[in-house]
Amino acid sequence: MSGRPTVWALLPARGGSKSVPYKNLLPLAGRPLLDYGVRAAQANGWIDRIIGSTEDARIVERFKSLGVEVDDRPARLAADDTPVAEVAVDMLKRLGGNKPPDILLLVQPTSPFLLPEHITALLQRMTDDPQARSGQTVSPCPHNHHAWNQRVVKDGRVGFIFAEERRRGYNKQVKPKHWIFGNLVGARTAALLAGEGFFAEPSAAVEIASPYDFDLDTAEDVKVAEALLSGGVVELPHMRSKN
Repeated sequence: MSGRPTVWALLPARGGSKSVPYKNLLPLAGRPLLDYGVRAAQANGWIDRIIGSTEDARIVERFKSLGVEVDDRPARLAADDTPVAEVAVDMLKRLGGNKPPDILLLVQPTSPFLLPEHITALLQRMTDDPQARSGQTVSPCPHNHHAWNQRVVKDGRVGFIFAEERRRGYNKQVKPKHWIFGNLVGARTAALLAGEGFFAEPSAAVEIASPYDFDLDTAEDVKVAEALLSGGVVELPHMRSKN
């Protein structure tokens, strides 16, 4: 790929979340959760088109108030178990026409600590590595969450899943370094349309610092996120100048 790629950002936001009703509109530090990913995408200079995908009227209204284009998601793609890659492919086929983007970013509302510079770094990395079919931000895996430390419980008893590896890797100095998902993934449109998904391989990596990899999944997570923000552990300058 020569020059800067054309980039669209897709923000999937169903209204039918079962774990937390209307999670995408849940207040976080006085702002709906949905706002955070939108504002990060709008503050980035690489993105040509930002599209919110939803089936819900309340979320449509919020997207529009933020100045975001809305794609009415078909009801058949609004179930709990609908793969987001299917949503992306459907949208690309309907809206891409003869000029689909080179790269589609998946901006997830549950990653509220996404920074505009994370987006820039990932897109630059994918531009520099034209063989990469996708790219993703990653963060170092905490030692206690390392695969070799994982347990399985059966009949009231607990054991290591990778018992032999755990015997060899008894402390973090001798374990191989593992990574967890950060806060952003993007794929080349060609890979998505070929059915390879957002994590098509090879996938370019961009390291980000914790806790910017924070994933908000439960109502209790809101309290954690607010503590990180109020304590200055996480700073989101792009949110200060927006209503």
